[in-house]
Amino acid sequence: MIVDQAVYREGVRYECADPSADLERLRQEETGFLWIGLRDPTKEEFAAVDDELRLHPLAVEDALTGNQRPKIDVYEESIFVSLKTLRYIEETSDVETGELMMFVGDRFVLTVRNGEANPLAGLRAGLEHNPERLAHGPLAVMHAVLDHIVDTYLQIDAELADDLDDIEEGVFLGGRDTQGTDIYKLKREVLEFKRGAVPLVLPLRRLVSGEARSLVPKKLRPFFADVLDHLLQVVDHAENYEHLLSDILSTHLTQVSVRQNEDMRKISAWVAIAALPTMIAGIYGMNFDFMPELHWRYGYFAVMGVIGAACVGLYALFRRSGWL
Repeated sequence: MIVDQAVYREGVRYECADPSADLERLRQEETGFLWIGLRDPTKEEFAAVDDELRLHPLAVEDALTGNQRPKIDVYEESIFVSLKTLRYIEETSDVETGELMMFVGDRFVLTVRNGEANPLAGLRAGLEHNPERLAHGPLAVMHAVLDHIVDTYLQIDAELADDLDDIEEGVFLGGRDTQGTDIYKLKREVLEFKRGAVPLVLPLRRLVSGEARSLVPKKLRPFFADVLDHLLQVVDHAENYEHLLSDILSTHLTQVSVRQNEDMRKISAWVAIAALPTMIAGIYGMNFDFMPELHWRYGYFAVMGVIGAACVGLYALFRRSGWL
């Protein structure tokens, strides 16, 4: 559905009654642009907007198919941008993924949002309070959207760093509360984070310093370069998190193996201690005809004393060896 549509002249918002007529007027006047925002549109709703804007068919196909890899495609008269929107859920430490597609053309911007992650309502309102920025046209909106998405990546980066610190502290301080499933879950969320951020680096770099640089006005190039710097920072951190989590998981598994060995040594030591009285009890539980200790002065007291001394000796030996 259409969540918002408006015409902007010199950065000032005007209501849009008929997108086709307003767009034609903007092209004749060669000033201002039209911004239409869609959210989870049906094929019929998207087709209606396509008839008015005359979008590139390949970009339309990508938009209708969805689940696109983050990219920036440059066509003859328009630019198609596909982005992964991310949201960090505090209660579960999950990274939720959505999708945002943007069409930038001659005097128009079309944003198509799928999913709940990272709404753009606040972004449009913020831009409308900065008419000088909006006056730069559709590419200013494109930069604002990219900057907003990457800023969200930075926030999620900080949240993942905190989660990683907690797990690292739990593992290396010898705590038993950290489970392998916790480490694997965070590793999966980092991979989800990377799937949104890493593929965007190359197309954004082409836009900043590659063959698509000529499409960006000189005044806006430093701002796109700043977005790229923040994105590279996020990607670098995500790569480090993935390597650290692999090391932490390996360390955790080693610790689990060591603890299991320690438990087995303790069990073996107690079994060895219990073996002697068990053996004696087994032997004397049989019906012997001749038991010489029956005629000893201290009889069974001497036998039990010897057994007790042997058990104490075994216990002391295992304690010194660290088995108990």
